[in-house]
Amino acid sequence: MPESEHEIQSRIQIELSKHKCTVFRTNVGKMRTPDGRFFSTGLPSGFPDLSGFRWIDGKAFYIEVKNATGKPREDQIRFHHMLTSHGIIHGIARSVDDARMIVEGGLVGWGFEDYDESE
Repeated sequence: MPESEHEIQSRIQIELSKHKCTVFRTNVGKMRTPDGRFFSTGLPSGFPDLSGFRWIDGKAFYIEVKNATGKPREDQIRFHHMLTSHGIIHGIARSVDDARMIVEGGLVGWGFEDYDESE
C-alpha cells in the first residue's frame, strides 16, 4: 500500500529537523467547533502543508506534500505562482528526498513544472 500524504509529511518534518531546519505543519481551511460555529485557520487557501526556515541562512521554504499520484489544486498552483514571483524556496515533495533536495538546493517551484501554463 502506498504511503499516505500524512505519513510522508511526518517523515519530512523529522528529517528536515535533523538537517538544521525549523519546520511547521500548517492546517488550512475551516472546521466546525463543538457548538456548531465555523473556525478558520486564518491561512490563505492554497498555503502549503509545511513551512519553515534553514538555520544556515534564515531563508524560508514551503513544501506541498503529495503522494505518488497526488496533484496540486488550483489554489495551490496560484500560491506557487506567487511564491515563484518572489523567488521563494518551495516545491512539491513526494518523499523525504524530494523535500531535502528542494530545501538544501534552494529550489523555486520544483515539482510544479507539469502544472504551469505555458507562457
